Amino acid sequence: MSRSLGRLYLVATPRPDQPEAEFLARVEAALDGGVDTLQLRCKAGSPQYGEARPYIALARRVGALAQARDVPFFVNDRVDVALVSGADGVHLGQGDLPAEWARRLAPGLQIGLSTHSPEQAARAQAEHPTYFAVGPVYATPTKPGRAAAGLAYVRHVAALYPAVPWYAIGGVDLSTVDDVVAAGATRVAVVRAVLDAPDPARAAADLLARLPDAWEARVCR
Repeated sequence: MSRSLGRLYLVATPRPDQPEAEFLARVEAALDGGVDTLQLRCKAGSPQYGEARPYIALARRVGALAQARDVPFFVNDRVDVALVSGADGVHLGQGDLPAEWARRLAPGLQIGLSTHSPEQAARAQAEHPTYFAVGPVYATPTKPGRAAAGLAYVRHVAALYPAVPWYAIGGVDLSTVDDVVAAGATRVAVVRAVLDAPDPARAAADLLARLPDAWEARVCR
């Protein structure tokens, strides 16, 4: 089943030593607050979820939360985990498995792509993903060492009016989201701004309220 992409995308990343029950509760609260696209991102070096079996087990639990709310669910990096866990799709970075190969392995999976430059955005559109991400707009500890692409990159992509939906990502929170929207983004992806907030539901609702209502007409025309 293909679920429609939303405006507020949470990249849910378990924190070191965070009890799984707490992580799941925060993801569920974020969904209740308005997160309408969800990704599970477990780092390869994670002592809890770095290997396939625990990653799959967590993906099934997180996916069930998304499915109950009819929210599209993606798994970061791992085509095998996405396929076995029943996710809607997989999100691939620039150093991950190429989209063409991912499609050969799992033709039924939707594919999201990361981009960090105009050249990468052009290549991403040519690969016809379900969506692509644009950023990091601001420097973020989520991706240490990666230079910010800046609002100029957001403006560049917005001016292209891509047929493929796209999300601005990287350092987007209540203090920056208005500038990101002013640059032309109508969908945003977040990590810390919601997942680490004292009240994930309220944080999600507040961010969603700052995004344009007419996102689909502006992005997909």
